[in-house]
Formats: sequence, structure tokens, C-alpha cells
Amino acid sequence: MHKVGIFKSIHVKFVLMYVMLIMIAMQIIGLYFAKELEQTMKTNFTTSIVERMNLVEFSVEEELTKNRSADDLSLEQSLTTVLSGFTSEDINEIMVVNPNRYILATSVFDNKESVGQRSTDDIVKRSLTSGTPFDMIYLDTDSRSRIWVRASPIKEGDEVIGTVYLEANIEKVFNQIEEINQILAGGAAVSLTITIIIGIFIAQTMTRPISDMRRQAQAMAKGNYSRKVHVYGNDEMGQLAIAFNHLTNQLQESHSTTESERRKLASVLENMTDGVIATDRKGRVSLINDAALAMLRMTRDVVLNRPISSILGLEQEYSFEELIQIKESLALDFSTEEEPYILRASFSVTQRETGFVNGLIVVMHDNTEQEKIDMERREFVSNVSHELRTPLTTMRSYLEALADGAWKNEEIAPSFLHVTQTETERMIRLVNDLLKLSRMDSRDYDLNREWVEFNTFFNSIIDRFEFSKSKDVQFLRFLSNKELFVEIDTDKMTQVIDNIISNALKYSPDGGNISFDVTLSNDVVTVMIADDGMGIPQANVKRIFDRFYRADRARSRAMGGTGLGLAIAREMVMAHEGEIWAESEEGKGTTIFFTLPFELQEDGEWG
Repeated sequence: MHKVGIFKSIHVKFVLMYVMLIMIAMQIIGLYFAKELEQTMKTNFTTSIVERMNLVEFSVEEELTKNRSADDLSLEQSLTTVLSGFTSEDINEIMVVNPNRYILATSVFDNKESVGQRSTDDIVKRSLTSGTPFDMIYLDTDSRSRIWVRASPIKEGDEVIGTVYLEANIEKVFNQIEEINQILAGGAAVSLTITIIIGIFIAQTMTRPISDMRRQAQAMAKGNYSRKVHVYGNDEMGQLAIAFNHLTNQLQESHSTTESERRKLASVLENMTDGVIATDRKGRVSLINDAALAMLRMTRDVVLNRPISSILGLEQEYSFEELIQIKESLALDFSTEEEPYILRASFSVTQRETGFVNGLIVVMHDNTEQEKIDMERREFVSNVSHELRTPLTTMRSYLEALADGAWKNEEIAPSFLHVTQTETERMIRLVNDLLKLSRMDSRDYDLNREWVEFNTFFNSIIDRFEFSKSKDVQFLRFLSNKELFVEIDTDKMTQVIDNIISNALKYSPDGGNISFDVTLSNDVVTVMIADDGMGIPQANVKRIFDRFYRADRARSRAMGGTGLGLAIAREMVMAHEGEIWAESEEGKGTTIFFTLPFELQEDGEWG
């Protein structure tokens, strides 16, 4: 659990604030009390001294104004007697100074030599000059004590006839103030200590629920919703704890619901056959399912956090902002020379309620087969239209000629009718071949299988072609005398071999050879038919079994071919659970192979 620093703890902050407020209050009270105490004690001290000095001033005034006889004491002696009667522990010295600032008498016997000397104290001068009393406090450098001095003028009427100068030790007053302050400081320290202890207990009662809620919040952040905050009372903190526990329950339910929905969504995404990609608001991939990874042929670590336009190969055509605006699906062409590969992607924008774009959802599916089917369909329609248009155009031309009177010409009319008949038969063959393919595509046919010795069956077909061939072509047979019994539909297999041999004869030159071979390996009978014709370019070898494909279109059409023979052968071989393929080298001939399943029974009989 994360620990809070000591000075960041609300418990410590609460105690410190509480103590600081108490200290500020005590400081203000202490300063005010100390100031008032000092002023009061100084006032009491000076008042008591002044009251005594009033008597001194009265006595001194009498001595200074009375008429002296020869028997009377001198003025100095009289003043000394008066002053000595008012000495005390508080008063250090009392002097009488005449208007000319000469000292007439002093209360301190040791300072007798100062009598008759001129006083240099400024306070004496100001008192004599202004006729008003003056006082001040100064620090005696010798005794390190504070001394209170006062000069009070003596008047006879309005005339100043002298002044009384007083020095009193006021240090005792300040010592008393310091002792009182020390007592106050000690009491404040004891009070502050008690206050801190009480503050700690009070802070604990306030911060304990908050600490519990902090620990609960940290546990909730880690996914633990089982903890509950203890309710210590029914005050505001207790009500807050109850509300926090209620919030915990609500969050636990919401988290459970969210987690359940997340698992459902994850299960749906993982089991979707379509690829799904989600991005953040900057167009970087944040989520992708396995189907999308398989379609893109990438790994998750390569895809995540990369721009979606780069992943889809659209960075040259579209930016992320442009992809957001796309309403229709896009075709993604990842085809290579070896194989076509086309994906189709649909885009959907995710937005907040404010309309702010939150990201992009891309749904992809493999559209290769559909594109291939569409392309083949378009090509098929085009080829059928072309194949039908050629004989129909020819027939229309000859029929128009006949209609214009050519039928009366006994020399050309039979020729025109013969061409019309030939083109009609050609269209019939084309339609019949198309019907065969249609039935085979829809599986609307039955194989009438029977056991046949294949070498004998194959030889009979070769014999028929060898007997009726019109070219000087040599048939080379490499068939064994071993009996190979296979279960086939003889009519359909005859069509397969007829179509292959017919193509070999069409493209074989005079003097060429056509080879035939049958081999047995791995429970499969392999049939080979090869010619010495013009061959097929390597790039087009796999296309010769496509519908309407011709290696030499002009020659095939002239010979009455429809371009469907090998396509029909492939469908029939596949219906027999076999395979068919071709090998060819341009200029040297073409070889067609097809296989038929073969099974030898345990008792040694063919099966």
C-alpha cells in the first residue's frame, strides 16, 4: 500500500493546524498580558516614587524660600537633612539643583564632592528651562541595571527656583516582570503539551474514517471491493462512511456488469469470422481480433499502436481524417503474382454524445472468392456472348443473302445453307456443353459407375481416334498388359478422354506424336496424354481448365471448338474423386494428367 509522507498526512496537518492556532492565540494573549503587566508595574513603581517626591519637593521648596538667621543651619545642611529622610532601597540618590544647574545638596554621602558642581544632565536642563517635570529610563553600564531618573522643577509662583533630580533603581520591576513571564511561559508550555495530546486524540477521531476510506479507495483501485469502511458514529463522517460503502457496492455491481460485458465482447470478437479493428481518437490501433490478424497476416505486437491507414496499406490514398468520412466499403488488394488476395473493409466512427470522434471501427472480410466469382461470372457472360454472337452474325449474313435472292442461285445457295447448318450445330454443341457444366455445377447428375478394366477401355477410345484421324499424327502407347480395374462412369470418362485427345489432335502438327501412358502408384491410377503441339505459356498453364479458355482462339474456333472441353473434363474427373492438371513448355507441346482412385481388396481381387 502506498504510504503518505508524515507532513502530507491529514492527521499531522490537523494536529499542526490545531497547535498553531493555540500557539498564535497564546502568543497574542501573552504579548498583550506582558505589555500591560510591564506598563502597570512601571506605572505603580513611578507613582509610588512620585508620591514620595512630592513631599521632598515641598520640603525643599520651604528650605529654599525661608529666611535664615545666623543660628540656622546652612542651606546645604538643611537640604541634606531633608533628602536623607526620604532615602530608601528603591531610590539611589536625590539631588537638588539651583536654576544655574549647580548642585546644592545630595542624599548620598559618598557624592558630597559633587555639591557645588554644575550638573551636566540634559534632563535637569530641560526641567529648569521648561518648568515641567521630565523622566526617562537608561541602562547603567557599570551595574548593568536599568535606572529611572526624574527631574521635577520647584517653583515660587511662576519662577523656577530649582529642581529635584531623582535616580531610582527600576531593575527590580523588570526582574519581577521577567519572573512573571517565565511563569507564564511554563504554564503555556504545559497547556500546549496538554493541548497537543488532546489534539492528537481529536484528530484521530476525525482522520481515522478518512484513513479507512483512503485504504478502501486504494483497494478498490486494485479491484478489491470486499473491504468495507467502519462506521464510527452517526455524524457527518459516519454518514460519509455509509455513503462510501454504498458507493463501493454500486461500483462492485458496475464492475461485475462491465467485466461480464467485456468477456462477452471478447468472446464475440474472438469467434467472429470477420476481422475487427478498433482505433483511438488519433487513428492508432488499440484492439484487433485474431481473425483480423490472420487476414492481415501480421502479429499483434506489430499492429498495436500503429496508424490504421498504414496497417491497411492506405497511407498513400487516405489519411485518418479522410477514412472517418468514408461511408462505403473499400477493397484492399493484397494480391501477389502467385495468388489473388482481396479484403473488403467497412468503416464505422465511434462518437461521444457531444459529437467528439472517439475512434474508428473497421470490419473486414475476405472477399477473394467473391471477387474471383464475380470476375469469372463477368468473363463467362462475356465469353458466352462472344461465342454466340460469332455464329449468329454469320448466320444472319447468309440468311439475309438468301432472302435477297441468293436461294435462286443453284451454285451458291447450297454453300450458304451448309454454312448456316454448320453454325447452327456449333451453337447446339455450345449450348449442350453449357448445360453439362450447369448440371455438374448444381450436382444435378448421377454417376452410373461400373467396374471396367481401364487399359482395355482406354485402348478402345485411342483406336477410335486413330481410325478416324485426319492428320498424319503418330499415336504412341505406353500401356501395360497388367489389368487395372476401376469403378467409373464409362460415358462421362469417355467424354473426358475424348476432349483431351481432341485438343491434342487440334494442336499437333502433321508428323507429330501423341503419347498415352497409364501408371499405378499409391492406390491411384494416373493417366497421361501428351502432344508435340505449340505448347502453352507457363503463366497460362493453370488457366487451360477455365471455361472458354483457348490457347489459340482463332484456330480453335475454326475447328469448331467451344473452349469448354477441358472445363467439362475437370468437372467430370473431380466427380470421380480424381485430380487433373497440365504440364507444358511453349513450342514443345502439352501433357495432360488425370488420376482415378484405385483400390486392391485384401483377397487380392481388384476392387
